[in-house]
Amino acid sequence: MSVTLRVRIAIFCVILGFIMVRGLRPHGLEQSNIPLKTARAGFVTHPQPANGERQEVEQPPTGVFGIVKYPAGAGDLPAYITPNPQDGKKHPGIIWITGGDCNSIGDCWTPSKPDDDQTAAAYRKAGIVMMFPSLRGGNQNPGSKEGFYGEVDDVIAATQYVKALPYVDPERVYLGGHSTGGTLALLVAECSSDYRAVFAFGPVDDVKGYGADSGFLPFNVQDAQEIKLRSPGYWLNSVKNPTWVFEGGTGNILCLRRMRSANTNAQIHFIAVTDATHFSILAPTNALLARKIMEDTGTACSIGVTAEEANTNYVTGAK
Repeated sequence: MSVTLRVRIAIFCVILGFIMVRGLRPHGLEQSNIPLKTARAGFVTHPQPANGERQEVEQPPTGVFGIVKYPAGAGDLPAYITPNPQDGKKHPGIIWITGGDCNSIGDCWTPSKPDDDQTAAAYRKAGIVMMFPSLRGGNQNPGSKEGFYGEVDDVIAATQYVKALPYVDPERVYLGGHSTGGTLALLVAECSSDYRAVFAFGPVDDVKGYGADSGFLPFNVQDAQEIKLRSPGYWLNSVKNPTWVFEGGTGNILCLRRMRSANTNAQIHFIAVTDATHFSILAPTNALLARKIMEDTGTACSIGVTAEEANTNYVTGAK
């Protein structure tokens, strides 16, 4: 396991504890009838200066990923991308947002144990073009981290880059993410209909649950509007495309349950995998989704995943 993934695991475990404790308090998710994109228009966030060393983007193995730069609001940002297979075909693509410091990218290619595979390698192994974008303020990038705000625009910009690749089918581009990356993926789904489907693993409903000391919220957390515009649980009505929210029974499960209880949008599906953790859910479920993406070749998304299917797949796939 790479150092990058070990650090992310340590951060996740500490923060997950805070989220679960805070989740015991009553928490209502009153749904906004205003689209999140509209609510964000004209709002000016006030990010705080970042501290700490900023790391260069690691070089990936030749033939697995290349490094490209995609144009975004803060400037050109690096991303890992599957190289052109040179087979003359248009392939499905997925943008994947990592957990932890999701503004930065690092080793996402070293094989990991099945009970904690944050590489989402099932997609590229199935023949799906993958992009891991870095975001504003991450690595040595221009701009400042905004903690789930301007990063939404960066992911959308990265998506446009992927759709324009000559070896990607622009009608078959998906979005996925885990933990903080799952939170960001759900926010993007609430702001953009660019995706054939979205898969958010382990998101929170309200980012305040991460805590002011998490390093993920570089703004005044006492400002209710700063928090609300970054919290996907209040904007579920804004989702326009098929979206799945997954979590293990011992993960951010209270967040999933609160969103599921508040949701009235038929486009969003909430699936709890009872025996899984925040991490062990990834490998078998991503493998299931990769198979479904490869079979999803019609004019509209035909993917369907039920709770029973996901739980059965976990029991058989996690062995």
